[in-house]
Amino acid sequence: MHTFFIAPTGFGVGLTSISLGLVGALERAGLKVGFFKPIAQPHQGDMGPERSSELIARTHGLHSPKPLALAHVERMLGDGQLDELLEEIISLYQQAAADKDVVIVEGMVPTRQASYAARVNFHLAKSLDAEVILVSAPEQESLSELSDRVEIQAQLFGGPKDEKVLGVILNKVRSDDGIEAFANRLKELSPLLKGDDFRLLGCIPWQEELNAPRTRDIADLLGARVLNAGDYEQRRMLKIVLCARAVANTVQLLKPGTLVVTPGDRDDIILAASLAAMNGMPLAGLLLCSDFAPDPRIMELCRGALQGGLPVMTVSTGSYDTATNLNRLNKEIPVDDKERAEKVADFVASHIDHEWLFARCGTPRELRMSPPAFRYQLVQRAKAANKRIVLPEGSEPRTVQAAAICQARGIARCVLLAKPDDVHAVARAHGIELPEGLEILDPDLIRERYVEPMVELRKGKGLNAPMAAAQLEDTVVLGTMMLALDEVDGLVSGAINTTANTIRPALQLIKTAPGYKLVSSVFFMLLPDQVLVYGDCAVNPDPTAVELAEIALQSAASASAFGIIPRVAMLSYSTGDSGSGEEVEKVREATRLAKAIDPQLLLDGPLQYDAAAIESVGRQKAPGSPVAGRATVFIFPDLNTGNTTYKAVQRSADCVSVGPMLQGLRKPVNDLSRGALVDDIVFTIALTAIQAANLPQ
Repeated sequence: MHTFFIAPTGFGVGLTSISLGLVGALERAGLKVGFFKPIAQPHQGDMGPERSSELIARTHGLHSPKPLALAHVERMLGDGQLDELLEEIISLYQQAAADKDVVIVEGMVPTRQASYAARVNFHLAKSLDAEVILVSAPEQESLSELSDRVEIQAQLFGGPKDEKVLGVILNKVRSDDGIEAFANRLKELSPLLKGDDFRLLGCIPWQEELNAPRTRDIADLLGARVLNAGDYEQRRMLKIVLCARAVANTVQLLKPGTLVVTPGDRDDIILAASLAAMNGMPLAGLLLCSDFAPDPRIMELCRGALQGGLPVMTVSTGSYDTATNLNRLNKEIPVDDKERAEKVADFVASHIDHEWLFARCGTPRELRMSPPAFRYQLVQRAKAANKRIVLPEGSEPRTVQAAAICQARGIARCVLLAKPDDVHAVARAHGIELPEGLEILDPDLIRERYVEPMVELRKGKGLNAPMAAAQLEDTVVLGTMMLALDEVDGLVSGAINTTANTIRPALQLIKTAPGYKLVSSVFFMLLPDQVLVYGDCAVNPDPTAVELAEIALQSAASASAFGIIPRVAMLSYSTGDSGSGEEVEKVREATRLAKAIDPQLLLDGPLQYDAAAIESVGRQKAPGSPVAGRATVFIFPDLNTGNTTYKAVQRSADCVSVGPMLQGLRKPVNDLSRGALVDDIVFTIALTAIQAANLPQ
């Protein structure tokens, strides 16, 4: 077990953000990570649980011991009870470290009130035998001044040459020529970073979007009266615009994430903002000041914008005082803002040298596929695959945004099947920036060239040219033909189309992979501790024993392809020989058939779900089973059971499910839920790209 103690070099370095990112970075590497904040330091206005611990719990599912209250710590220090305090902290640390590969311990932040923080941090690091990582943020200072400040802090823990002092993470770095150039300049200038004793472990660029509060946070800060809540829980403020100018000079300022601040009697500005909102512009909201109530007749005209989710609030202060109050906004992440915390964690993690830290931790007992590790590897492997993925629902807003994200991040080369004007209109309306290289193909301009190849593929079914042309009006069929002709590597559909509409053309034109007779599906269930594979929960209503065996083998192969060690549980309402009946016999026969095909595969059944998933129950009900209590792949006996279970687990455990991923096809085609979020589509595109890369050559 390994311990990293993170110590700030001063106030306002973003220690909580670094904790979130560091935990995420190490989880990506497959380590079991613990988190511990020994001493609570509430910020002004904090009334609930300690901020860092609560955010870690909500984003990473890590529940750590309750930190000691600051008043209690100060009382013990004042009474000369430092040793007793450390003993108390070590006891809590042991709870946080149980069954973990590595623990992140967050130190105290030095403030005017807590001038003793550096001394306490030193004793904590020594008592926990921890390796120290400093956290700093460049201020209005030269690189040499920054280097000196970091070195002074390093000296407090034994100096940069001390084997326990690993290095520094720099946060909130602003550099016109990029982070890499900044880091290189610092390394050249700083004596600290000349050797390998003290390292620059991360350089986190300043990202304004990560500081964007929700419109609700603005309302809470100002004590505003909410006239229309709309989407104020979801919308974020990226920019504030004080509107005193004429409408014609205001229009260009109405951008996504803008909070429009204007007196309540400026009917023209209120109407302009509402019109922009009704045209799809996602403004952060409308803040009416100067204690002028808006005209009810004007608000009635704005009803469409209000119903569309535009938040409207009012305050009694004038424009100047309102702007001043807005500038006082606390930049800390609210404990209930999980979305922002997750974005910060991912962003920080991506700029930390987690590979070096992972190597420093040594080899863990067994690498696990945690949800962060799964998501990270998914994106990294998709990037490496560099596949071309067609999206037939090319003008659907979520699809457009997902394609833009994938293209910008290099996850896949996306092809949108839609009229370019329609895609650009959607992008403008939703504030989506279309990256360079994103392909948009007009179906009307390319459809004709697929008629003859489609007739050739389906000639055995009596398809003629007019029939093919008619079927190709459907962009899913068109995209499937592109896949059949190897012009693209995979297809993702289903945001609008049904599962049947997505799968049917694939079965007709792509067909099943060699060795397989059916198409099935799996969901990747991102539980707090690990990722499990559920199959089949979407395609086959009542598979036979032969089909169930094939689903098991397909699902095991899918698990392996995504870095999950397959231990396959064939599920039933009975375990081993304890039960009988037609359904149990089907599972028993499927288990026998699957073992005969692949004797090396860790597979067992019939098993009840608790016997498959819980180690203590598995030992009791199925002693000697290589799968019981440790299953990673769960095969359900029918669609009714599978679909019900995956949705129950997803909702009850509040976990993310990625899928369904179709398996058994000769080339990858994947179906989306019609309620899919943008992130769901991004991950499905990544899955598809990896599937394409794993196809036999």
